[in-house]
Amino acid sequence: MTAIVETNDLTKFYGQTRGVENLNLAIQPGQVFGFLGPNGAGKSTTFRLLMDFIRPTSGSARVFGLDAQEDSREIRSRTGFMPGDLALYPRMTGNQIVEFFSFMRKIDVRQEAKRLAERLDLDLGITVRNYSTGNRQKLGLVQAFMHRPELLMLDEPTGGLDPIIQQEFYAMVADAVSDGATVFLSSHVLPEVERIADQVAIIRDGGLVRVDEVGAFRREATRVLAFTFSQPVPEAEFSTLEGVSVVTTQGTKLIITSTGPIDAIVKAAARHEVVELEAHEGELEDVFLAFYEDEP
Repeated sequence: MTAIVETNDLTKFYGQTRGVENLNLAIQPGQVFGFLGPNGAGKSTTFRLLMDFIRPTSGSARVFGLDAQEDSREIRSRTGFMPGDLALYPRMTGNQIVEFFSFMRKIDVRQEAKRLAERLDLDLGITVRNYSTGNRQKLGLVQAFMHRPELLMLDEPTGGLDPIIQQEFYAMVADAVSDGATVFLSSHVLPEVERIADQVAIIRDGGLVRVDEVGAFRREATRVLAFTFSQPVPEAEFSTLEGVSVVTTQGTKLIITSTGPIDAIVKAAARHEVVELEAHEGELEDVFLAFYEDEP
């Protein structure tokens, strides 16, 4: 299957400052691909390279199988892009922005834009300079989605959105994917990536540190299992099991902190009379933050 987005040792330096280096990505059709990293990690640089707003120092990128530089006009026509540093004409109304982009794309998208604005609770009759930060973000989403692109590249799309509108945005992403679109989404909000992404790339200091399915990261999250037995049981039966990091006893309650499979823990507990079991999923955040643990 041909990747929708593919990079080969993509590198960008701004003088002596590294943007991204030797970036190798492959995003398959229909995926929601999460690009996770702190501010300054290289996420925005990657989007700008793919859209041919800046040129790489070395390496290459292809979108829809097309060269990101030579075929940038066609790539842009088939892509909905929302930059992280969204800038819009301040004296235009939302409607005028929609009409402007509609004219530039040579597609009448006014009805679709109106429908999206209603979903996002956005008044298109107000000038951009009178929009709040959240409403400018909504307008950015409208212009990215309104022509029903094959690929959505969204750089920190939920910044400034309230929780209710964030939920609507997640629904818009799901609708776009069900219509056949692919979504490349950058974020530093961990629960957001966990909720909507199929696969995640973690970037640090301009380089990829890991690319994997969300489920693989989730399986590494810490769990806490609290067993209440009919009588006290020895901690030693559990402390040496694979994946177990902490075992504490509170009377007949045994609290176990572990990562990975819990089959051995459950089987060990089954040798005793279990009165009650409480299970708490750990934070996926802990898995991600492990890649940045030596940073301030």
